[in-house]
Parts: sequence; C-alpha cells; structure tokens
Amino acid sequence: AVYKRQGWDRLDPLGVLFALGAAGSWAFYILASARVGRAFPKLDGLALAMTVGALISLPLGIVDAGPALFRIEIVALGAAVAVLSSTIPYAFELIALRRLPAAAFAILMSLAPATASLAGFIFLGQHMTWLELAGIALVIAASIGAVRSSARAAREAAEPIA
Repeated sequence: AVYKRQGWDRLDPLGVLFALGAAGSWAFYILASARVGRAFPKLDGLALAMTVGALISLPLGIVDAGPALFRIEIVALGAAVAVLSSTIPYAFELIALRRLPAAAFAILMSLAPATASLAGFIFLGQHMTWLELAGIALVIAASIGAVRSSARAAREAAEPIA
C-alpha cells in the first residue's frame, strides 16, 4: 500500500509537535555545549555530563539487562558502543564548539542527515527518494540562510547610522 499525504491539513499535529521539540532540543544542545566548552577546561564538562547521564540511566539499564550484566563480552560491547557512539563524537563536537561560533557549528550539524544518508547508501545499500533528498537539501539551505541573515543583521546593527 502506498502511503500518501498531501497538504498542510494532513499533517499529524503530534508529529509536528515532536519535530518542533527536536529542533528546540538541538538548539539548546548547541548553545549548552558551547557554554560547557567555555566553562570547563579540557573535556571536564563532557566527563561530568556523561557521568550524570550514565547515573540517571543506570537503574533502567540494570533492570532491563538483568543477568546479562555478568557477561564480560556484553559489558565490553556496551563500553565500545559508548566510546565510539557518544564519547568520541561529543568530544569532537565540544572541541569544535570552542573554535567555531555556534552559528557555524549549527551549519555543520545540519549536514548530519546528509552524512547519515550517504553512509546508509554506501554501507547498507539504502536508497532515498528525491523528496527525501530535497528535504535534506532544504534543511541545509535553511540553516545556512539563517546563519547568513543573522550575521548580516548583526553587521548592520553594529554599523553606525550616518
């Protein structure tokens, strides 16, 4: 069966709410990460944040994993996933945020869907429709446009009125 929706009236309000929540969360993440990067030397802030996150989720993980926690290969695999999927990428992001303005970092973050799509195509043989590719391109273009227009507005506000 082909699932086809057309028009604004067919949007799922809960889906739109979740999308707006995700956008707000990404903005908060970028601004909070930039602040943590400035406030803590080296990667201390990241270590603290990851420790708090681990402690908050630990009870749920223990309940869900149960006796599997006593299997060393499972614990080792979990540690490898934690380091490769969270610790290293977040460390690189924090280092980048120390060197880049948050606006430039936001443009780089908007490239993530394109990068993931390319990896899915190369490594998993996943194909995207033209509409999905156009959506990714529009997200990147909107991010670039927002940053450029805010930079232009900042320059104009800083210029004295003649």
